[in-house]
Amino acid sequence: MNKRRVVVTGCGVISCVGNDVKTFWDAVVNGRCGLGKVTRFDVSDCRTQIAGEVKDFDICKYLSFKDSKRMDTFCHYAIAAADEAMQQAGLPINGEWGNVNPDRVGVLVSSGIGGLGTITEQCRTLFEKGPARISPLMIPMMIADISSGNISIRYGAKGPNMAIVTACATGCHSIGESYWMIARDDADVMIAGGAEASITRLGIAGFCAEKAMSTRNDDPLHASRPFDKDRDGFVMSEGSGVLILEELEHAKRRGAEILAEVVGYGCSGDGYHITSPAPDGNGGARAMKTALRHAGINPGDVTYINAHGTSTELNDKFETLAIKSAFGTAAAEIAVSSTKGVTGHALGAAGGLESIVCVQSILNGVVPPTINYETPDPECDLDITPNTAREMEVKVALNSNLGFGGHNAALLFRKFED
Repeated sequence: MNKRRVVVTGCGVISCVGNDVKTFWDAVVNGRCGLGKVTRFDVSDCRTQIAGEVKDFDICKYLSFKDSKRMDTFCHYAIAAADEAMQQAGLPINGEWGNVNPDRVGVLVSSGIGGLGTITEQCRTLFEKGPARISPLMIPMMIADISSGNISIRYGAKGPNMAIVTACATGCHSIGESYWMIARDDADVMIAGGAEASITRLGIAGFCAEKAMSTRNDDPLHASRPFDKDRDGFVMSEGSGVLILEELEHAKRRGAEILAEVVGYGCSGDGYHITSPAPDGNGGARAMKTALRHAGINPGDVTYINAHGTSTELNDKFETLAIKSAFGTAAAEIAVSSTKGVTGHALGAAGGLESIVCVQSILNGVVPPTINYETPDPECDLDITPNTAREMEVKVALNSNLGFGGHNAALLFRKFED
């Protein structure tokens, strides 16, 4: 197959540290944490009482009040991020495509969980008022594919349209599969990424029962501490990260600004455990090696790795092993960081947000820091860019995400050169 080149022409963000790319990137680079006590509902009886809530978000800037009530919050975030990405790419959000063929514009914006808020609300209605009071919109509001469906309808995008559910690897897989759709000539443009809105009482309670989250309730700003020896779990957050991927010549004909090039993608399965990564990091390593192979890039050519880095004991240790396995002796020379100290873990949206970090790192020549790093862990002995951003040329950046069920994904972005 003669693989077509794929570039990034737009990015959009909704996050706990800002509702646009500029604000988000400024917080990530400067280590301004967006985590705090949950404010939307009572968590006094929960083991973990902190999260990364999206703030100052008004969906009525994007949708009518009537239309907004027909969608779950994760779709609100997806639409807002997609609008910003489309506008940066110079693509229409009103359905008037001009010289762009909408049949060749696809959407793959996915959620790891879907409409958990809607499920919670409708379960309460069922138990308190009975089945006759359930909303007829419950199913189309809760299903995880509906973010792609709503975006497609909003813009009149009629190309490939689907969603991928792979837990915390969802956003990364969605961008990677979108890359292949363009590379193999199934689309010219893909709106790709992830969205999540699972900070609900049910969501918090579920992860609390699993004992996966930090219990530093009195110190939320320092609770997420990837690769630090004293890490005690992740901090849940929410939001959306959406990228516009485009075939190179198509982007050039439109005069679009090219932000970076997507050059490789790999995915794999651990075949090991529902929540723990494989102990030797083999699954994550194979995804990274596949991305390198498809890109034709040597391990030593990678400048920066945005690690999954969840701040859990097992992930950070086994991901370190995965990076060492995939990159060999070059691993010691690569700048690595996890930006989840700032953003928390946005679950299915993480891959979208962290891919945008990679693109911005390439554009701005900065590797963002891993904040809250106080006590080195000898089992996480990479160059994790502790606490302070590092100015350096970033030619190639890799984003890595791992999901419950043993799902692994890796994306490679390169500085664009014609």
